[in-house]
Amino acid sequence: MVIESDLCILFVQVRYAPQLPLVLRGITCTFPGGLKTGIVGRTGSGKSTLIQVLFRIVDPVGGQILMDGIDISCIGLHDLRSRLSIIPQDPTMFEGTIRSNLDPLEEYSDGEIWQALDKCQLGEEVRQKDLKLESLVSENGENWSVGQRQLLCLGRVLLKKSKVLVLDEATASVDTATDSRIQQTIRKHFSDCTVITIAHRIATVLDSDMVLLLDNGIVAEFDSPSVLLENKSSYFAKLVAEYTMRSSTCSEK
Repeated sequence: MVIESDLCILFVQVRYAPQLPLVLRGITCTFPGGLKTGIVGRTGSGKSTLIQVLFRIVDPVGGQILMDGIDISCIGLHDLRSRLSIIPQDPTMFEGTIRSNLDPLEEYSDGEIWQALDKCQLGEEVRQKDLKLESLVSENGENWSVGQRQLLCLGRVLLKKSKVLVLDEATASVDTATDSRIQQTIRKHFSDCTVITIAHRIATVLDSDMVLLLDNGIVAEFDSPSVLLENKSSYFAKLVAEYTMRSSTCSEK
C-alpha cells in the first residue's frame, strides 16, 4: 500500500512573539513523497522551528504548508497529527507494559504488534522475557536502555503507518551500533513514507535522498548529498569536513 505524501513549504515565516525577529525568514522547499530528507544547520538555524510549524505547535505569520496539495491549516489538528509521527531525541515511554506502550488505544492484534517488534529488531529480545508483551515498562522507560526505547518508538510508528516520519535528532543520545540499527530499520521499512531527519551526527544524513541546509532561518542549500559534496565550497561540504575532523580528533585521544 502506497502511503507516501508530498510536503510543500511555501515562503513560511515564523516569529515567536510580535515584537521578536523572524526565526524562519521565508522557507520554500518540497519534501518529495517517499524520499528521505535530512535537515542540517548550526544551532539556531531554524531546524526545530520548522518541525514545530509542521505539527502546528506554532503557527506561521506568513506562507503555507501543503500536504498532498491541502493547506495543513485547513486540516483538523487530530487529523493532521494522525498522519505524522515524530521520534524525538528523548523517546516517550509510559509506565505500563510493552503492549500498552506500543498500542495504547488497543487497536492492533498480537500478530501486528509482534510484526512491528520484529521490524524494529526488538522481537527476539521481547520473546526472551517471561511476560513477553506484558513485560513491565517503568516510568519513562527507565528499565530500558535509550537505544531500546528509540527502537520501541519506531515500532509504535510502524504500527501507526503514518505518512510522514520526523526524526528530531533521534540518534543523538544512542551509540553508533544502535544508530545503525535505527537507520537500517528506516531504510527497510519506511520506504513508503516521507522521512525527515534533523541530524546531530552529519553522517546520519549522508545516505538521505536530499539534504536541506538551513542558515539563519533561510534555505542555504537543498540538493542530494552527492551533489553538495562535489562542491567543496558548499556549506554542507564544510560541515561534513568539520564533523570528520572532530571525529578523527576524538578517536585519537
